[in-house]
Amino acid sequence: MYPNLKVQIFKSGIRQNHIAKDLGIGDAVLSKIIHGYRAPSEPERKLLANYLGVDEAWLFEEYEATPASRFSIFYPDRKGTESGQE
Repeated sequence: MYPNLKVQIFKSGIRQNHIAKDLGIGDAVLSKIIHGYRAPSEPERKLLANYLGVDEAWLFEEYEATPASRFSIFYPDRKGTESGQE
């Protein structure tokens, strides 16, 4: 899973299918890349990083989600709890 890619797409305000179309890749291909089901090719990595205006290495840092860490992507202070306090 590439959380930085997912977050950058969200922050861009551009729909995922529009990004895929602009870059000439399929919607399903982009979805599989975002969720870690498919590794992006070198050209796809460069295209996405340039399109989103961020560093390629940072954009494609891998992350393995666990139930306790799923909130940490969007809510770093929560630490996997509902209220953010332990």
